Amino acid sequence: MTDRMKTGRRGETLAHAYLLEKGYRIEATNYRYRRTEIDIVARHQDILVFVEVKTRSSLAFGHPSIFFGKQQQGRISRAASKYMEETGYDWEVRFDLIAIYLPSSQDYRLDHYEDVFFPGLH
Repeated sequence: MTDRMKTGRRGETLAHAYLLEKGYRIEATNYRYRRTEIDIVARHQDILVFVEVKTRSSLAFGHPSIFFGKQQQGRISRAASKYMEETGYDWEVRFDLIAIYLPSSQDYRLDHYEDVFFPGLH
């Protein structure tokens, strides 16, 4: 496993623990549809939340949150639609971003951005 993959997995583990601590119920991790992966699918109260996790070990190229572009949002939106179809879910959804700066294995900063985009409006 490459260092980049290890950083990504560590970030997803931190995000998973954070969401559980905040009262989210995790339904799926690393849900795949075609070539797209949704990192975490969770429920928070009555809302189905699709969470993208962006982790970086350096801020040299910017905060991790800037790496979540329109094309990826479109792919995640399509994958979310497929997930909802498969599970029969047809109520409120939200798309969140968790950005993690991980300069070392013991030190990190996690920022949770709720409702970062709405499909069809970007």
